[in-house]
Amino acid sequence: MFLFESISLTQWLMWFVVLGALIGLNELVRWSKVAAYAIFIVLPIILTIFVWPHTAAGSSTGSWFHWVKVYSALAGCIGFMVIRYNPRVAANKYALWFPPAILAINIAEAVARDFQVSRLGEGLVDGVYMIGGPWNVMNGVAGIINLITICGWVGIFISRDRFKDMLWPDMVWFWIIAYDLWNFAYVYNCVGDHAFYAGAALLIACTIPAFFIRKGAWLQHRAHTLAFWMMFTMAVPSFVSDSQFSVASSHNPTALFTVSLLSLLVNVAVLAYQAYVIIKRRRNPLKDELYPELKDYQKVAALRSVSVETEGRPVAASASA
Repeated sequence: MFLFESISLTQWLMWFVVLGALIGLNELVRWSKVAAYAIFIVLPIILTIFVWPHTAAGSSTGSWFHWVKVYSALAGCIGFMVIRYNPRVAANKYALWFPPAILAINIAEAVARDFQVSRLGEGLVDGVYMIGGPWNVMNGVAGIINLITICGWVGIFISRDRFKDMLWPDMVWFWIIAYDLWNFAYVYNCVGDHAFYAGAALLIACTIPAFFIRKGAWLQHRAHTLAFWMMFTMAVPSFVSDSQFSVASSHNPTALFTVSLLSLLVNVAVLAYQAYVIIKRRRNPLKDELYPELKDYQKVAALRSVSVETEGRPVAASASA
């Protein structure tokens, strides 16, 4: 295959198992606050003390990046829980800076890694075979653009139903697709032998809920699924490296170049459209929501004043919820 070496039926079946497990766990922590506390606070403490120091050391998930990524993903999950479950925090406009900040930090971590790998040449690095090159630089630039185009966090609010989801109307479908393409290219460039799961399955696991289960909650879905995956692979690194389910990248320079170029082109297109909206509508991306005219935005924003207790009848919305 162009992107990967041959993929067996068993590996495809496991791909769908991983996808289903990530989506299912995300729904579990949406439904249950107890499950969320157990998985995002109690479990990581146990893993940090008793498991990860032994399993991750010397493995393909033992690099500085994986350690930083697991804790930054968990920090996002916990921070979002504080916002979601505490009305006083959700009502504080400064608290709304946390979601874009943690997202930007996660993107910046990957951008730094892409640029780092571009200088490493070809060979085994941190237990992963890499081929550094201009594709890393292209995708690093795409990541910077993706970070710059984060917008509309002033409109974040908490749903009024039992889920208390953190909804972000301005995080519309084309930005999510641009992020997915950039992040897949990052994983493919820097940990290519993990990309079948950590690239494709992991990204689709948060995109499906964002498009079909709970629109507007993409960042919440992304933080949850990323944390699940990072905790698992640091505990069982052999799953993606040398088990019967692991799928190796083709390590094809043409494939590396192609996915990075696609990532860059799509992110440039999003940047150009956003600049057009800012100029035409005279909107400040640091203070305004940019896309209220779009149906994608309107479907999510309409939930600001809908409560499950009123069976869908509009109610007066609070300042931030």
